[in-house]
Amino acid sequence: MAEKPTPIVRSAVLPPPTVRIGPIRWLKENLFSSGYQALLTLLALAFLYYVLGGVLSWALAQARWAVIPPNLKLLLTGFYPEAELWRIWLGLYLVLGLLGLSAGIWGRLWRDAVVLIGSGLLLLVALLWLVGWGERLALTGLLGTMVGGLGLGWRLRSGQANLKAWKRGLLSLWLLVPAVVVLLLSGVPSLLKSVPTTRWGGLLLTFSLAIVSIVLSFPLGVLLALGRRSSLPVIRWFSIAYIEIIRGVPLVTVLFMAALMLPFFLPSGWRPDHLIRAITAFTLFTAAYIAENVRGGLQAIPYGQIEAARALGLSPLLTTALIVLPQALRAVIPANVGQFISLFKDTSLVVIATPLLDFLRISLDIIKDPVWGGPAREMLLFVAAVYWLFTYFMAHMSRRLEKALGVGER
Repeated sequence: MAEKPTPIVRSAVLPPPTVRIGPIRWLKENLFSSGYQALLTLLALAFLYYVLGGVLSWALAQARWAVIPPNLKLLLTGFYPEAELWRIWLGLYLVLGLLGLSAGIWGRLWRDAVVLIGSGLLLLVALLWLVGWGERLALTGLLGTMVGGLGLGWRLRSGQANLKAWKRGLLSLWLLVPAVVVLLLSGVPSLLKSVPTTRWGGLLLTFSLAIVSIVLSFPLGVLLALGRRSSLPVIRWFSIAYIEIIRGVPLVTVLFMAALMLPFFLPSGWRPDHLIRAITAFTLFTAAYIAENVRGGLQAIPYGQIEAARALGLSPLLTTALIVLPQALRAVIPANVGQFISLFKDTSLVVIATPLLDFLRISLDIIKDPVWGGPAREMLLFVAAVYWLFTYFMAHMSRRLEKALGVGER
């Protein structure tokens, strides 16, 4: 009789051992592993003590922060009529409620955005000296609306709801809500009083410039990048000429041209306001840089993928839309987000080329007011902190998006 084969006993796969490092060992390995590193650590601590100690001492004992609370309305909304401020609050409620609902249904990146924005709202509510009771109640309502939307989204996701239909509906709402917010802010004939953009100002105007320019410049930049690689000479050379000319001109020059020369290229009798001129300048300028970023991503796609798509019978349009472009955009997320952050900060250049009352211009005008005695450092530090908070939010969401899409991973 043939002997039965001996069964192979597979040992259980054990997880790798965990190494716990105490605080003393961590300090020794990372900060005091050698005499050279110990010296650098002590010098860095001494530098931080003298620099940060002086800054904190000035900020807590000497700085005159009283200039900010009375001027907070100017800094946030400019000269927008106080009787119409409910429109801004309603727009914020719509956006944050939709954001919470999206986070509950889609999760992942949307939840990170909810956490960051919710933390900011809690911080504003906690700073009782910064806003009045009415504003605190409105901020608490914003937080409650966002959390309520998050809870509703979680309930729909965990229940028997048709998630595909809800996701399609959310996409439609995200396309519709910006138009509704614009109509709320500017007014609707015979329904809402018109508020000209000359009354807009502060952070409201800065956000309007940045968000609209980002939304318009991104598709234009993608089209220019595709046009630069086109086989049609007219499209290719037009795209090359546009990109090279715009990238060779300073942004301030483009702003001046849009503010002074744009009306000469438009039909007689049509003079767009300065907000539209500034958005046009930012859009045209940023699109050229995005086009170069996207072109670098397109060149990173192996040509073998294009040949394989053609072998499968895909048309050039479908090959670009379904295979090449998604991979290219995924690869250039860091570069494009960096460009968007630069655009958000560059909106402060309207103080030079246009009469728009953006966040920086209003803060400079407040500094010049003799009533406050020129507390320039406090106001400029506050402005810098606000810019940093929003740019950090953009950078953080970019890193989360890169991690979710596996950018840089094989």
